[in-house]
Amino acid sequence: MASSPPEITSEEPTGAKALIHSYSNRIWRSLLGFFPSPDSSFLAKISNLYPRSQSSRSRPLRSGLPLPLHANAVRSHLIASEESKAFIVLEDIMEHSLSSLHVIHKSLLFWQSLAEGTKTQKVCFMIFRRGPRALVNETCKMLSTLRTSGSPIPHVYHSAAETISQRISILTSLQCCLANFLAEVYLEVNKYKNVLAEDSEKSLPSLLIAINRLFSKLEASISHPPEIYKSNSSFSKDGDKSCAVVFEKLPDVDEEFSQWTDTEIRDATNMIYQNLQKLDAYLSFVLSHSQKPGKLTLYWLRYTCGAVGLSICSAWLLRHSSLMGSPDIDNWIRETKESTAGFWNDHVEQPLLAIRDELFETFRRRHKGVMEVEEVQLTANSLHRMLLAFGEQTKGQKLPENIADQELLEIVMSRYEKEVMHPLQNLLSGELARAMLIQIQKLKLDLETAMLELNQILRANEINFAILAALPAFFLSLLLLMLVRTWILQDKGAEGKGRIARLQRRLLVVEVEKRIMQFQTCIDQGLVEESKCMFGLLLYSLDRLFKAVERHAKETGEWLSLRQDIVDLAKPELKTEYKLAVTSRLGGMYDCLLPSSKRR
Repeated sequence: MASSPPEITSEEPTGAKALIHSYSNRIWRSLLGFFPSPDSSFLAKISNLYPRSQSSRSRPLRSGLPLPLHANAVRSHLIASEESKAFIVLEDIMEHSLSSLHVIHKSLLFWQSLAEGTKTQKVCFMIFRRGPRALVNETCKMLSTLRTSGSPIPHVYHSAAETISQRISILTSLQCCLANFLAEVYLEVNKYKNVLAEDSEKSLPSLLIAINRLFSKLEASISHPPEIYKSNSSFSKDGDKSCAVVFEKLPDVDEEFSQWTDTEIRDATNMIYQNLQKLDAYLSFVLSHSQKPGKLTLYWLRYTCGAVGLSICSAWLLRHSSLMGSPDIDNWIRETKESTAGFWNDHVEQPLLAIRDELFETFRRRHKGVMEVEEVQLTANSLHRMLLAFGEQTKGQKLPENIADQELLEIVMSRYEKEVMHPLQNLLSGELARAMLIQIQKLKLDLETAMLELNQILRANEINFAILAALPAFFLSLLLLMLVRTWILQDKGAEGKGRIARLQRRLLVVEVEKRIMQFQTCIDQGLVEESKCMFGLLLYSLDRLFKAVERHAKETGEWLSLRQDIVDLAKPELKTEYKLAVTSRLGGMYDCLLPSSKRR
């Protein structure tokens, strides 16, 4: 995690060698041994062949909470960063401390969530989520306990609770030590900011001495139970002391009257980077026992079942493939192509063409339907003439042409009722047959009218039927679009997009506000060390918030104002009331921190 300074020639620390030996069972660790490390003397000698300015210009600017410097100091650092060793050293220390705190914070959240889980979750973690070796060991212990003491579940639960409690204790202690170190470095920079603004090179010796003193204080504060050092004796000291990391120290000098040479400044800078490397090696060792297990370890059972299932599926496919002389797969592929083509034609192409035709053609230009208006009108005219002739013959007088069909039908039905009283006689010599034919014509007209109305209803709903036929393809496309969107906007924490990322950014604001109140509470109670720890955790939360909102605030044009508010929250001299007002403004004014329901 620590980066190497420019023009530094240093030997590889012994702690790193011991760390490599402690992980000899990991293959990738052994592979790294074939390549020269970034801090090796070989690479350092090669880097000395190039001017300092070239390596410094290629150094990217750190993204995160900036150092507490005046605006002119920051501006001069951005313009001539290749000449400022002080800024480079301070940024490397800040970046290393914040990245280490982030790893510890994630692991601590995991163990705390597991501690709040149910008894079943803890037992399942001890048995199924620590790897296959842990499964075998726990199974053997459970069988042994079952033979001697009865049910093994209470023993597994007790072991899980003890393990989780130990991990939380170690990580909390380590987090507090690093937070104290980060807070003290930040306060030292804040104290020297006026001198750094005037001449950063002249203030470098005083700053190096202060940082050396902070490393010594960090060495004295780190303490863990001696049991965790049994697997690596290089991190233990003489006797029963629990302190397991020893930093390099500067010789005692009088910073007011001594004049440092370039060689002494380079050696002191090298020493700081060596201390960072030792701290990195120690943190890697402690976290190897206490950090959150990786995804491969947590879900190894799922991956194993998936691999077994994939193997069975592969063997089954191989048995039905052409390699084994079977045409099954070729037949399935052909049937799949035909089914896909049929689905495309029935549910995509034809419905879209039908919708297009319905949208760009009128009812008058459509093909001839089952029943047309002209045919119905001909039947209606024929019925009217038949009724008119029957009525004139029955009444014995001339009737008007515009008489209603209903009146004529009444005449027909009245005569029909009389004729039907003597059906056989009137069927041969009367008007019964003629009246029946008129009624048949009326029935035909009613049927044609109903068919015309039905035809118009069907024509009017053709576009609905076409849309209904296209619905399967629409839902399939929508599902595919949702899967693609989920893959593109996959979980990237608070820096991502979407509702969940926005919620996480708002939770970061809540966390910052909580740290501010905890910091003020420790100050009111006179708890100096605890207040430094809270201030360091506040800086860590502000750094996470800074990185989470930077890209989104730049897109909305709010970055300059939002950046200044975050920097103000990190200033130790500002009052708590002002900081709480700033946090309230953060959650209620900036678009990238607003709830999704209140966005404009």
